Amino acid sequence: CPVVLAPKNSSVAMPPPADIVKVAIEWPGAFPKLMEIDQKKPLSSIIKEVCDGWSLANHDQFALQHADSSNFYITEKNRNEIKNGAILRLTTSPAQNAQQLHERIQSSSMDAKLEALKDLANYSRDVTFAQEFINLDGISLLTQMVESGTERYQKLQKIMKPCFGDMLSFTLTAFVELMDHGIVSWDTFSVAFIKKIASYVNKFASDISILQRSLAILESMVLNSHDLYQKVAQEITIGQLIPHLQGTDQEIQTYTIAVINALFLKAPDDKRQEMANILAQKQLRSIILTHVIRAQRAINNEMAHQLYVLQVLTFNLLEDRMMTKMDPQDQAQRDIIFELRRIAFDAESETNNSSGSMEKRKSMYTRDYKKLGFLNHVNPALDFTQTPPGMLALDNMLYFAKHHQDAYIRIVLENSSREDKHECPFGRSSIELTKMLCEILKVGELPSETCNDFHPMFFTHDRSFEEFFCICIQLLNKTWKEMRATSEDFNKVMQVVKEQIMRALTTKPSSLDQFKSKLQNLSYTEILKIRQSERMNQEDFQSRPILELKEKIQPEILELIKQQRLNRLVEGTCFRKLNSRRRQDKFWYCRLSPNHKVLHYGDLEESPQGEVPHDSLQDKLPVADIKAVVTGKDCPHMKEKGALKQNKEVLELAFSILYDSSGQLNFIAPDKHEYCVWTDGLNALLGKDMLSDLTRNDLDTLLSMEIKLRLLDLENIQIPDAPPPIPKEPSNYDFVYDCN
Repeated sequence: CPVVLAPKNSSVAMPPPADIVKVAIEWPGAFPKLMEIDQKKPLSSIIKEVCDGWSLANHDQFALQHADSSNFYITEKNRNEIKNGAILRLTTSPAQNAQQLHERIQSSSMDAKLEALKDLANYSRDVTFAQEFINLDGISLLTQMVESGTERYQKLQKIMKPCFGDMLSFTLTAFVELMDHGIVSWDTFSVAFIKKIASYVNKFASDISILQRSLAILESMVLNSHDLYQKVAQEITIGQLIPHLQGTDQEIQTYTIAVINALFLKAPDDKRQEMANILAQKQLRSIILTHVIRAQRAINNEMAHQLYVLQVLTFNLLEDRMMTKMDPQDQAQRDIIFELRRIAFDAESETNNSSGSMEKRKSMYTRDYKKLGFLNHVNPALDFTQTPPGMLALDNMLYFAKHHQDAYIRIVLENSSREDKHECPFGRSSIELTKMLCEILKVGELPSETCNDFHPMFFTHDRSFEEFFCICIQLLNKTWKEMRATSEDFNKVMQVVKEQIMRALTTKPSSLDQFKSKLQNLSYTEILKIRQSERMNQEDFQSRPILELKEKIQPEILELIKQQRLNRLVEGTCFRKLNSRRRQDKFWYCRLSPNHKVLHYGDLEESPQGEVPHDSLQDKLPVADIKAVVTGKDCPHMKEKGALKQNKEVLELAFSILYDSSGQLNFIAPDKHEYCVWTDGLNALLGKDMLSDLTRNDLDTLLSMEIKLRLLDLENIQIPDAPPPIPKEPSNYDFVYDCN
């Protein structure tokens, strides 16, 4: 190849060094400077250089901040976030700024005070400023202002009501932002402060910003401190919160339900049922249904999450009955079984036989209990000693017998007159169905911090779980008949019923009637059709040649899956930083470098639209430094104690990278798919096997597709189990043609 030499006088443009960032720096009253920042230099020397350029003394009293809407200070920790072309501003240092604002918010001039509080609310979002302001005991100053505020400014409130409202709003906003950094413990606040915040929930119902911040503070107090929960519970009543749900502002409704959920979650076990009774008296369910779920507007993610939490906490009230065994000696409990028998077979038969001998009556009871489908015909109480579902199953059966009497009698009599081998045992079915419904609705588990999966139909009835059971027990009886099942098929029937229920729930029916009609369309025949269509693409060829071909292809497929996982890690994922106040979610992004040598990660202000470039992620972790990847309960961040930390869903999405002697990078994946992608990818980087469910599914799918593609030409040809015999050598090779 010819070599082309550049002319002597020509200059070849070299790319700028990676550590040099070109920025513009502003200073009030001066023209902006264009400057190259060397990221290897200490930040203090860069600030000194900028100050010298404008002849400003005392450079240690200055700092750089982003000139965008965030106004966040630049520190040694976050300086790598500076991008080429960024506009920065020279400003007073965080310590100086905190000191000045600390003095300004105590000004005697109302206008100056209002302006200072407005600035404080803005600056408090920055953790660097927040730390300096908190060091000056700024939180105590704000709480004192809130505690004394109403009395101190009573005259102002009458004369300048809007000014007072704005002042209080900025004070509460600053307080919320400062506390959100987790620097100060919530346990330090006085009863006077709590009383004042609680009073704002009533007094300032028309001032959205004050009401919103007051509700946010109450929620955080309850979730972060057991002592504060007790104090807040004394100061705020459900009756005071309910009116805020009847408005039209969805954000206020969300904060209100969040406070109710927090009080519900932190309530002692003996108080929880009492609180549920109060919520029922105040018609919370119907108010939410009317003003939130059926309101003429879309439900946002945060509202969906709060409704899901309320749904879970409500169903968790059933846990006590679910885990209570029946006492065969308890007459009151045995009377429930007698009542089931009486409703099914009428009181007349009992009256006619009351004069008969005890032996006759016992024989009749045993016969009737067998017809009711109990396993123990002599003493059915023994059927309810298994937990779960415990006494909850008996409660459901009695509810069905009393509130859907015709359907109950029809099912019992229909099965008692059927041939023995085809009867559907009502008692056994009810017990197993109750257990299944508890598993589906995860009764007894804490709510997930990330889930939004609420079901509108459960908000349409005060006894939604019992009604849910009544619909499903009738479905079970119908499916039993369609399958022409016998007692040996009991588990098969239960599997089909579970599939019918799960498929109907995924459509999110808006009412119980709609749920019932969805189930009508999911007959056993329909389930078979769905299963058949799903199986068509998952045929399993078991002949020896096919198994050998699979074995040969499998390493190629695994390599393909590995490359896909690594490519996904190169694209990166946005992870949520979970904290005590979910609405203030912060995000961080992590991605693998294209050469698979380094993990780049860093904080984000909001969830990104698309990929985040490597150069905007300030932190790095060489893959060579990774010692191990751990998941679930083994993760350091899952060993912390917290109200919502130990729930099953978050544990299933948690994984951590361990590096150096004590370094760790903790993740909570946005969903199960991302969890599998990242754990697979990290294991692949470390040379370990990919063991996730996703890998197994992908391997099965890709192997099946590859096998089918390779066998297309063999369609309708039977594949032999053994290879064909090798033919004998020919007698001569005269048929060979020599090309030369």
